[in-house]
Amino acid sequence: MATVEKKSGLTLEPYQVVYRPLITEKGTHISTRYNAYPFEVNPLCTKTEIKEAVEKLWEVRVVAVRTQNRIGKPRRTKNQVGRTSGWKKAIVQLHDEDRIAFF
Repeated sequence: MATVEKKSGLTLEPYQVVYRPLITEKGTHISTRYNAYPFEVNPLCTKTEIKEAVEKLWEVRVVAVRTQNRIGKPRRTKNQVGRTSGWKKAIVQLHDEDRIAFF
């Protein structure tokens, strides 16, 4: 498998770039209608690294990648106020002939 070389000298495998697919009602709708799949990804990775990782892991052709940095929500427990951790979301659009089956 190909590895991703970061500027910091850190080398990531494709399975370290893409953490998991996001199986939600909205994600299922996007995948059936627009052939785009949402993933939780490593916050340090760029769009090209995400594209290469998805192509290697599922052997599909990626057309476009859109990313979002999701900010953690404020949470409260008794007298303490904190935040959940932030994460990065990527929506990967595939070629019309390619599909990914998660179920």
